[in-house]
Amino acid sequence: MAAGDGGDEVRVLQNLRGKIYDAKHLVPNKMRDFFCTINLDQEEVFRTQVVEKSLSPYFGEEFYFEIPRTFQWLSFYIYDKSVLQKDLRIGKVSIKKEDLCNYTGKENWFMLQPVDSNSEVQGKVHLELKLNELITDNGSVCQQLVVHIKECHGLPLINGQNCDPYATVSLVGPSRNDQKKTKVKKKTSNPQFNETFYFEVTRSSSYTKKSQFQVEEEDIEKLEVRVDLWNNGNLVQDVFLGEIKVPVKVLRNDSFQAWYLLQPRENGNKSSKTDDLGSLRLNICYTEDCVLPSEYYTSLRNLLLKSSDVQPISASAAYILSEVCRDKYDAVLPLVRLLLHHHKLVPFVAAVAELDLKDTQEANTVFRGNSLATRCVDEMMKIVGKHYLKVTLKPVIDEICESPKPCEIDPIRLKEGENGENNMENLRYYVDKVFSEIVRSSISCPTLMCDVFYSLRHLAAKRFPNDPHVQYSAVSSFVFLRFFAVAVVSPHTFHLRPHHPDAQTSRTLTLISKAIQTLGSWGSLTKSKLSSFKETFMCEFFKAFQEEKFTESVKKFLDDVSSTESKEPSGLSEPVHLKEGEMYKRAQGRTRIGKKNFKKRWFCLTSREFTYHKQQDKEPIFTIPIKNILAVEKLDESSFNKKNMFQVLHGEKPLYIQANNCVEASEWIEALCRVTRCNQKRLSFYHPSAFLNGNWLCCKATLENTVGCARCTADVPADTQIEIDGDRETERIYSLFTINMSRLQKLEEACGSIAVYQGPRKEPDDYSNFTIEDSVATFHTLKQITDTVEKLNESHEKYRKKRSSSAKYGSEENPIVGKVS
Repeated sequence: MAAGDGGDEVRVLQNLRGKIYDAKHLVPNKMRDFFCTINLDQEEVFRTQVVEKSLSPYFGEEFYFEIPRTFQWLSFYIYDKSVLQKDLRIGKVSIKKEDLCNYTGKENWFMLQPVDSNSEVQGKVHLELKLNELITDNGSVCQQLVVHIKECHGLPLINGQNCDPYATVSLVGPSRNDQKKTKVKKKTSNPQFNETFYFEVTRSSSYTKKSQFQVEEEDIEKLEVRVDLWNNGNLVQDVFLGEIKVPVKVLRNDSFQAWYLLQPRENGNKSSKTDDLGSLRLNICYTEDCVLPSEYYTSLRNLLLKSSDVQPISASAAYILSEVCRDKYDAVLPLVRLLLHHHKLVPFVAAVAELDLKDTQEANTVFRGNSLATRCVDEMMKIVGKHYLKVTLKPVIDEICESPKPCEIDPIRLKEGENGENNMENLRYYVDKVFSEIVRSSISCPTLMCDVFYSLRHLAAKRFPNDPHVQYSAVSSFVFLRFFAVAVVSPHTFHLRPHHPDAQTSRTLTLISKAIQTLGSWGSLTKSKLSSFKETFMCEFFKAFQEEKFTESVKKFLDDVSSTESKEPSGLSEPVHLKEGEMYKRAQGRTRIGKKNFKKRWFCLTSREFTYHKQQDKEPIFTIPIKNILAVEKLDESSFNKKNMFQVLHGEKPLYIQANNCVEASEWIEALCRVTRCNQKRLSFYHPSAFLNGNWLCCKATLENTVGCARCTADVPADTQIEIDGDRETERIYSLFTINMSRLQKLEEACGSIAVYQGPRKEPDDYSNFTIEDSVATFHTLKQITDTVEKLNESHEKYRKKRSSSAKYGSEENPIVGKVS
């Protein structure tokens, strides 16, 4: 199913995100090695790294995953790591699925509960029960219970392997306990039992033999069927897997067939020692979305997508969403993904950034707060820049984490025997390496990021026209401070490393991150800036980076990732000269003897056009506007039996060029790719060989306009496809509007108050937090939002009714939880 296309079915989608912070006061009360796991019922789905020799381990690990199945409990287990024996479970935090909403988005300390094998259950069982009346030979009537245990699904793994399950079936009452047992099924979590057991419920009236229990007719009210699932331990003790109980009275002479979720034993997990196991700090956010078919979201989706066209932007549906959500992050995540999916993010970010700049009084504070604009850009970089970060930073981050060198330069923190000078050299080596990787990575920067940086740069320059540096600081505040520096200090968050680094490596990464922030602040390495460092050791460290080449490298990098000259209106600035030199190009036409040849020409590349000339300083013979370049790629040597060739694809026939050496060819390709990366019509595929003698040499296609047979190399990191489910994001936004309906109503009241009185707002405590530039336009959008949400409420209510009638309680999709009454 394509992302954003919900089809005709309603989809129930679950996800879990959050953070495992730290634990404290763990037992045994001595330094041990601990790790933490996340389990859905008994299935481990996430594991932190091991924190060595600690009583209060700090894990600091974020998690996010889709939940593909039903579950009853979300559990966090703390383990004591053992080298020779099985890891010991110290305690757990278990939360029922229904209670997760009580903790969403909140940071909480949870007391650890004891781990009791009788409470560790998972899976479901399929039963058929029937109460028969039998007529005996003498004509009397007795009742017989028939229990058909059919199958189980989703039983847990035991020691990482499928279990050997069997079931015991019991008829239990005040004075009886009849038990029978199935065969053991080997190595399966989904055993098929298909066994039937018979129990006598009442005796015939003529039965005279004394029984070990007394059965009266009314005792049926007290009888229940109990099914226990076990793992056969062979030579060790059997392991309890769960149980279900069904009162016999519910049968009423009818056949009863249903699926049941296995439950813990009633006496499981009860202990008086719950206060001395320690505690665990968590942040949990669980969401469950019922995504309707796509057409149901048309009105809300259109309302959100036209936000960037609304004047003023504060009256748009997308901006109002951020206003009514108490935590802006809740609104930003689905909003950015939806706008990104429909190619509407850049104009929206530009609009909210312009509003942000109106309230910015000083150029040196541009985009430094946590506004809607900055959060949208942050989230966009996380989504779009994943591949960019990996190709740029992962190799050097791996080197730092896997072969760490001591880098502590604070004299107070130096360990005994460490040499401060050596540490400073190590840190300089790492910083220089990370910095070099960043400033030469512009060719890999995704097109969307370049588009956003271009908008921010020009908006900042427009707001502060007399400050020549603000256009650079507007971009560096994101790409250095909020992107690269954050990824360096938290590589696990950006999937550059599997886990949170250890304390020493964390400190090294923190020092590198601080250095990158300082180096990235273009112009910050002046003597006056260096003197502002509180720590003298930092001032000493940065003296090595005062050379002009570092400043120029940053400036060039910021130019590269934020220049889209093809989008700039002509006449606003002079073109930027990028590169020139002598190369050979293949003739565009034919010579008198009908043969094409190669001619030496002078080539020149600016931010606006690519030209070649007969000689330097002569008028151009041929000009290609930068906006018309579709791709720049290497050309196979076999095409013309010449090395160091590349091709420039544009609206006409490809321009084939031969450079003087491989370094020069690489430099030209990189320069051309960099300046054309933001062209909207860039190709995704090209022909690596030439079209000669009526066919392409690479794929043998005979039509000259045939689509390319190889993927463009520069296009891969710049336009990596991002899978976004547009309908799901719209459903999430609908849910946010629904949850915050009271704040929508307050915003309506605020608009009404302003429109009527045209003066100071009433009740400033309620209204002062809202941004209202145009009360009439805002009120109009609010009315559209509430109408759209009400219609979606009706659609969801119809679905809930349909689901409750179609998904019968006790079906495999909707199994019975607990006792049947």
